[in-house]
Amino acid sequence: MSTHAKRPHPRSAHPLRFEILLVPEHVEDRGGASVENSAVRTAVVEATGHTGESGYPIYEGHGLVADIDPGTRTVEALLVDGRELDYGLTALVRELEPGRAGRPGR
Repeated sequence: MSTHAKRPHPRSAHPLRFEILLVPEHVEDRGGASVENSAVRTAVVEATGHTGESGYPIYEGHGLVADIDPGTRTVEALLVDGRELDYGLTALVRELEPGRAGRPGR
């Protein structure tokens, strides 16, 4: 997976920032329990204005580079500190509410 083929992304109504939560796959569906409490890492990522090889906008921040489908909030490609996501982890996306800074990368 490579998000390095950066093409300018046309200006649109896509969100400028998201929060990405990296959670163990076995807690993705906890029957209503908070997934964010199980996240092993979170990061606020911002739109770069470029499009990745997946065709979706690239978002970067706190060591994460992600191609995110803004319509479905799905991570289509992800690098964590320059490497692919470890097996057993899932990336979840949450749109930041206006005025909410989100948690910086941890």
